[in-house]
Amino acid sequence: MDELGRLEDLPEDYRAALTEKNLVPLWPSLRAVLPRGKPAIRTQPTFWSYQGLRPLLMRAGELTPIEKAERRVLVLANPGHGLEKMQASSTIYLGMQLLQPGEWAPSHRHTPNAVRMIVEGVGAYTTVEGEKCPMSRGDLILTPTGMWHEHGHDGNEPVVWLDVLDLPIVYYCEASYVVEGKAQTVTAEAVEQDFQRGGVLPAPMFKRSGKTFPMLRYPWADVRRTLESMAARQPGIEAVQVAYVNPENGHDCQRILGYSALMLRPGERLAMPARSTAMVFHQIEGSTEVTAAGQAFRLADADTCCIPGYEPITLQNLAADRPSFVFIADDAPLQKKLGVYEIRN
Repeated sequence: MDELGRLEDLPEDYRAALTEKNLVPLWPSLRAVLPRGKPAIRTQPTFWSYQGLRPLLMRAGELTPIEKAERRVLVLANPGHGLEKMQASSTIYLGMQLLQPGEWAPSHRHTPNAVRMIVEGVGAYTTVEGEKCPMSRGDLILTPTGMWHEHGHDGNEPVVWLDVLDLPIVYYCEASYVVEGKAQTVTAEAVEQDFQRGGVLPAPMFKRSGKTFPMLRYPWADVRRTLESMAARQPGIEAVQVAYVNPENGHDCQRILGYSALMLRPGERLAMPARSTAMVFHQIEGSTEVTAAGQAFRLADADTCCIPGYEPITLQNLAADRPSFVFIADDAPLQKKLGVYEIRN
């Protein structure tokens, strides 16, 4: 195809007439929105060191009381989108949140979906629609769209977790907002225990719960045990990985973003094909080198990185004597619904 015409090639009076009527010629900008063969990617490979950000997060706890912050968070922003946009990728928001002993982050509900991956500390909890979910390192806790939630801390040391939200895409849809509420009354605890055996579900009166999100807390102790069991039983399996799903229907645990946990055996190297989704990697335990797009990031405990889509990725367990455990987030559920999800071998 010949080179497309440029906007400046058009007469000035014609351009002025178009502007007056809120019209824009497509052809000068066509390749910006429909590039050939591969999307225009703004997400950059980006690494966030937990040991680097932790002192700044703790200082935030000293500088700003929870009453003035509501949620005390440092956002992990990708420079490819502009730091002011507070995006890790086009669809994913990441933030490290701090709750100090005795603090309470007030109840609210919002349209973006959120999950909490607990990084350090004990004694804190999230209450979601009356269900109290204790926080321990590596636990995944859901706070889905429209559900009341609050955070409290009865312990004696700081608790930190990684927030993962689909905020950018919900904001882009002009559907992002929050509603403040009152403190919740705890009506249930440890509901996840009802789903701790594969193939066995609660069935009162032979009916499932009917809840859109029947399981809100995925304890790391159980996920870790499952990964170790898979590795032992299936030594030849390509990837020791489990997905966080709705236990009643097997669907992704949330509608827009997807989550999984991956175990790399001691010294293991895993090559992942290029996919259309940007991917977030967060180190739960161990150490992993993530290589993609000509860059290599060495992840230690609680480090996080984001890799843009359409890039092959290699993961390498840097330890020869112990496994590495990685939490992964992407927007595959959304892309599959839109029919644009790709794997390029």
